[in-house]
This record gives sequence, C-alpha cells and structure tokens, in this order.
Amino acid sequence: MELIISGEALQTGKLKAEELTELMEKAALIILEDEGIRPDEAEISVTFVDDEEIRTLNRDFRGIDRATDVLSFPQFEDANDIPDEGPAVLGDVVISLERAKAQAAEFGHSEEREAVYLFVHSILHLLGYDHMEEGEKAEMRAAEERTMEKLGLTRE
Repeated sequence: MELIISGEALQTGKLKAEELTELMEKAALIILEDEGIRPDEAEISVTFVDDEEIRTLNRDFRGIDRATDVLSFPQFEDANDIPDEGPAVLGDVVISLERAKAQAAEFGHSEEREAVYLFVHSILHLLGYDHMEEGEKAEMRAAEERTMEKLGLTRE
C-alpha cells in the first residue's frame, strides 16, 4: 500500500504529519482488506490544501463554487474495475485542513480524527461508494464507522 502525500497545508498545520500518515495508512489497509482489494500494489495520492484551493477545485471539477472538506477523484467507477494484477492506482484525495480543523471543533473531537475520517470517507468514494440515496448513505456510513472503530477513533 502506497500513500503519496503532498501539500503545504500539512506542513503549516497543527497536525503531526508522521502520526497522521501512519493512521491514514492503517485506515487504507483496513478498508482495502474489508473490501477484498489487494493492498500490496494499491496506490492513493493525498493532497492537503487550504479552503481557497479546495474551493477552486470544487468549482472547476464539480461546478460548486464553495469550499468543501474533501474531494475524491477515483480512477475506477467501482471496485470491480480494479485490476487483479499489477499496480492499482485507486485515485486522488484532496483534504482541506482548514475545514477539518473547523469541523473537529464543531463536532468536539481531535483534528487528527477528523482528517482521518475525511480520508476514510474519500477512500470509500474511490471504491465506488456514494451517499446520494438513503440506502447508499447508510451503507457508506456503516463502512466509515467500522473503519474508525478498528482504528480506535470512535466519536468522542
């Protein structure tokens, strides 16, 4: 499992990059194993940005001109399209650390927990999960909570 992490926002924030990366790697492994996807050659790119940059991306790619917490850019439409052999580049995740910080304060938990939750949410999108319909939303939320529980990052 390879996480390619970039973004100046991570370097300037309060979050400890090494600890956050370790939690994110664990989260990715949990999800991939739960979904029956081989983690050995999976790759996910993660970029940490500020609200201004994620607003621009949200506007340019989704036509929504406002900041958001996380964006997912999947390589495949669903997990069934992931190749059985060779490298599996699953896609790109973009997280606004400004939004993560604000949401952590709003929900009363740590910034690390919020950033990892946003990453978990985004990986599930990379694997074809969605939350547009109530049934899909319930399935996605259950997968998120299972992963967060396995990480020991339950709601405080």
